[in-house]
Amino acid sequence: MRIKRPDSKNAQDLVLAAKREMEFTLTLKVTEASSSTLIRNIYEAFRMLGDALLVAKGVETTDHITSIKELISIDVKTTRPIQVIENLRRLRHNINYYGYQPSTADANDVLSFAKDNFPLIYEAVSKKISK
Repeated sequence: MRIKRPDSKNAQDLVLAAKREMEFTLTLKVTEASSSTLIRNIYEAFRMLGDALLVAKGVETTDHITSIKELISIDVKTTRPIQVIENLRRLRHNINYYGYQPSTADANDVLSFAKDNFPLIYEAVSKKISK
């Protein structure tokens, strides 16, 4: 990690990019072929929210773990534990680095979490970085 000057404009841009990515991803149909892409895109949208929190604080990181830890540390009431995002990070890691092929059930579970909780987490992050 490297300490930089806080950048609220860049943080807001990351939050908006995460929202756009999520909105697009939610339009994709769940199939065996699309499961990996859906899971990776959803994970990236959540990771960008974590990055936005760090950028707003003036912290530059080179790994995803720090971004996800920052995101799951926010105070937000979600329908499922926010720590599910850490499981999503591991799932995406297995897809990218070990060739894991997620099932449509995996993708539907991740989609369900994202549909229910991304808007809540997005709002919490937006409020936090605009302070």
